[in-house]
Amino acid sequence: MEKKKPVVVVNKRYCKGCHICAEFCPTSVFVMHGFTAVVKNPDDCIGCMQCELRCPDFAVTVTQ
Repeated sequence: MEKKKPVVVVNKRYCKGCHICAEFCPTSVFVMHGFTAVVKNPDDCIGCMQCELRCPDFAVTVTQ
C-alpha cells in the first residue's frame, strides 16, 4: 500500500512572514513572497512537521 503524500497549507491571514517555516524545512517546500510564506514545492514535503511545529502563528498545517 502506497503512503499518502503530506499536504501543506499556509493560512495567509495568520502568516506574518517570519521565515521560520522556510528556514527549518529540510526539503525547501516554502518560499517567501513578500511577507507571506508560499508552498512552492508541495511534492517535496516529507511530512516532518517542522514547519507546523515551529510556526509561532499557527499559520501552517500539514495533513497526511
